[in-house]
Amino acid sequence: MRAIYLVLFFGLLCSCEEVIEVDLNTSEPRLVIEASINLLEDGTSNPSVKLTTTAPFFDDEIPFVTNAIVTITSDTGEIFDFEHIEFGVYKNTLIPEFNVNYTLEILYNDEIYTATQQLISSVPIEFVEQRNDGGFTGDEVEIKAFFTDPGGEENYYFFEARSEKGSVLDTYEDVFFDGNQIFGIYSVEDLETNDEIDFNLYGVDRQFYNFMLILLQQGSDDTGGPFETQPATVRGNVINNTNSENFPLGYFRISQTYTFNYTVE
Repeated sequence: MRAIYLVLFFGLLCSCEEVIEVDLNTSEPRLVIEASINLLEDGTSNPSVKLTTTAPFFDDEIPFVTNAIVTITSDTGEIFDFEHIEFGVYKNTLIPEFNVNYTLEILYNDEIYTATQQLISSVPIEFVEQRNDGGFTGDEVEIKAFFTDPGGEENYYFFEARSEKGSVLDTYEDVFFDGNQIFGIYSVEDLETNDEIDFNLYGVDRQFYNFMLILLQQGSDDTGGPFETQPATVRGNVINNTNSENFPLGYFRISQTYTFNYTVE
């Protein structure tokens, strides 16, 4: 009987060495668009359009798009041609104004992609508070960045905090704090004295709020952007005017942006 058990045991070990090939479904690459114009406190802006395509799940390399034609046109008649710089990033100088429509147009593989946005207002980050007894264990550094929402209007915010130790992204809808002070929290592992944190608060519309909320719920990789690798298809505000079935992923956003730099004490 013991010999039978041994034969069965070794048989199981041998079966574990068998290579199983999984036939994964693949699809045609889709254009991924990460386009933003941030109007900064000093009146400058940093327009950027990053173009990539989707790739099979196990691919390590990001397929950058370097041969697209990218323009932004305002309804006041201004046309801004964006030039490819590197790694799928296109740049130009554009200072957005309130109550003006800006239309992004991308010509890629003989198909035209468009989205139209206006500049969305934000509010300043007023001050930052630090506590050293945060987290579940009570010994983590926790930083709160405070801002005050204007009362009597519908507002949405995109909150971003970054340091060398990691990033925190969040979204806020003022339905529960209209006209009151609220804060965004930054807490990552191994945060230490003299670490520098950059806080950014962007004004966004409801559609972007819902879009980013879904992305964050899926779980974004802090080492890259929220559009790098997604477990499910999340469609943004850009449409394919040539072939609606070949819809793109990503978003075009124009935000008034307030920043705050803080050094951990």
